[in-house]
Amino acid sequence: MNRLSSASSQRNRGPILEVLSRVLPSAGRALEIASGSGEHAVFFARALPGVSWQPSDLDPDARASIAAWIEYEGLANVSAPREVDVMRAGWATAVGAVDAVYCANMIHISPWECCLGLLDGAGVLLGSGAPLVLYGPYMRGGLHTAPSNAAFDADLRRRDPRWGIRDLDVVAREAGARGFELAEVVQMPANNLAVVFRKTR
Repeated sequence: MNRLSSASSQRNRGPILEVLSRVLPSAGRALEIASGSGEHAVFFARALPGVSWQPSDLDPDARASIAAWIEYEGLANVSAPREVDVMRAGWATAVGAVDAVYCANMIHISPWECCLGLLDGAGVLLGSGAPLVLYGPYMRGGLHTAPSNAAFDADLRRRDPRWGIRDLDVVAREAGARGFELAEVVQMPANNLAVVFRKTR
């Protein structure tokens, strides 16, 4: 099987791990949405042996890559990748109980409905105090945080008008409607943010 590799995943996995090691429970099951190549899944699982990692992706090629990375690394705390479509109503019921949800670089390269579907499912899956961790570029107060993000946003919208960098204020408002509070925003490399929500109800 073909192990795909992403240069950005190689660059950002260390800083993301610093956040996850603080906010994830020391033991439990974490669901990763839109796992892509699978490099994050195996890297985090190796560094956090008490966490059982459940990768997922809608793309069959990505799931094949995830499976190949799991086999290559030989990790016991990473499950086989699941097909998860966050735009499908009720997707969370098939996942089972989880203690955390993590998603990187999805909501700006997908329709807005994917973000809403992710929040809907996370709201169903997570209990009080459990973290939902999102990573990627965001606007703040309707403004881009860097010229490079503005250029990236324009490129995304040219490629697909349904795509684009989201405003964190809007994401936080939608998360709040689903029982989450914004607990932490961490500045990350390349003008990205790690955003930590906690379930409150």
